[in-house]
Amino acid sequence: MGLGIKKNDTVLVIRGDEKGKKGRVIAVQKEKDRLLIESINMIKKHMKPSKKQTQGGIIEKEAPVHRSNIMLICSKCNKPTRISHRMLENGKKIRACKKCGEVIE
Repeated sequence: MGLGIKKNDTVLVIRGDEKGKKGRVIAVQKEKDRLLIESINMIKKHMKPSKKQTQGGIIEKEAPVHRSNIMLICSKCNKPTRISHRMLENGKKIRACKKCGEVIE
């Protein structure tokens, strides 16, 4: 089953420590049903210096969030919403807002 949320969508966190915060989706992990959201669920990781990362130390980065803990924010009505899927006449499948019915790009 598809997530219905894509990279660069704006989402709202509805559960957990980050509840109420908005962010932009950086990456989608479909096989794990998880999303990386910009500046949400930050963790500290202790890194050793390597060829890739010449500077070692403590690095802050985003940890994935499960899809059940977020809701998509509609760009038209600016409210958190579920996603409905519709088929156009030409057979193309689109995402739509459940609240206002507008097509989500």
